[in-house]
Amino acid sequence: MLYKRSSELFCEAEKVIPGGVNSPVRAFKAVGGTPIFAKSAKGAYVFDEDGNRYIDYINSWGPMVLGHAYPPVVNAVIEKAKLGTSFGMPTEMETQIASLAIKMVPGIDKIRFVNSGTEACMSAIRLARGYTKKDKIIKFAGCYHGHSDSFLIQAGSGAVTFGSPNSPGVTKGTAKDTLLAKYNDLESVNTLVNANFGEIAAIIIEPVAGNMGCIPPKEGFLEELRQICDKNGILLIFDEVMTGFRLARGGAQELLKVQSDIVTFGKVIGGGLPVGAFAARAEIMDYLAPLGPVYQAGTLSGNPLAMAAGLAMLNALEEDTSVFQRLAEKTLYLENGIRKVLTSNEISYTINRLGSMISVHFDSNPVYDFQTASKGDNETFKKFFHGLLEQGVYIAPSAYETWFISDALTYEDLDFTIDAIEKVAKTL
Repeated sequence: MLYKRSSELFCEAEKVIPGGVNSPVRAFKAVGGTPIFAKSAKGAYVFDEDGNRYIDYINSWGPMVLGHAYPPVVNAVIEKAKLGTSFGMPTEMETQIASLAIKMVPGIDKIRFVNSGTEACMSAIRLARGYTKKDKIIKFAGCYHGHSDSFLIQAGSGAVTFGSPNSPGVTKGTAKDTLLAKYNDLESVNTLVNANFGEIAAIIIEPVAGNMGCIPPKEGFLEELRQICDKNGILLIFDEVMTGFRLARGGAQELLKVQSDIVTFGKVIGGGLPVGAFAARAEIMDYLAPLGPVYQAGTLSGNPLAMAAGLAMLNALEEDTSVFQRLAEKTLYLENGIRKVLTSNEISYTINRLGSMISVHFDSNPVYDFQTASKGDNETFKKFFHGLLEQGVYIAPSAYETWFISDALTYEDLDFTIDAIEKVAKTL
């Protein structure tokens, strides 16, 4: 394929945008080469500025559950835009989508809309600290909850040691209140809880990790985590920015039958527009201003365009709950096809999948946390990524990202993808 226009645009972008991109992973730094500049998308496909078409397995990092430019969402945005794009005042639609989300997701009484998944997770942590009157939190190595200071912490030298900032601009004072556990490792959690007894406000986790590839929780892991929180007066926060309204009608909580105290959502709750939300039972949410002492605000929170898009998306998912079964079946079909190809070509690999999330790791050992995910053969992944790009298949430009399946994908698209992987596998 030719990427002349994308290359020109990237050179222009580098002059006025740091690194030429507005989010680092878009720069192709992990895989090398020049990023593709998107021009349009429809259904299962994205088209670049050079006119190339790709089968899309990023889907805007998850929210395009029903495919790009889904007509009810597009129409809702167009009609709402005609009435005004932002008011900074309450609208009826905010109550409508809030009521629908509460109906769909188990265990929540109230919801607050914000502008991104990062803002939702940041606000959830502040709320948990205010509600419990404790300062420390536990997060898991490899889980990403946005770029708020509290989350940009790398592991210390041992399970009991404090983490340290892994980005300039994050203070050591902030870092000392964030404790790092290992995903799928209850012993690491118990060690931190015991060493910081009575000081931990919340444990935040991706119930199905999506930022070190797709890593499902081991059997009993989330259930025991729930018990640890109950026993120690700790709030359990599920970051469902990726899994919410994707793995099931009620997200990972419904699918895995484990309930959190606070749940956060991202772009899918706005039909792919910039939006986020956090929700909990009433006694926790009522700690927020203007009812309670925990302050959180935003002029664009509940933006009418995002609310219109989100309401259209959630209505579609509510009306056709069979979509989640279709997504799971398509993802399993893709997994089986990839397994057959990589096995026949004697390539070392592990595939993780849950629902419509899937990832390919170029290592034959099980991948169940960040450490095991890091053992994958990145050089092989780079060749795999660029090979698929040449074949017209677009996956995330990082070995540590989940693929997201959309309902717009046909089985012909999946077969095309499997055939493309067959061609690329012969070159690895």
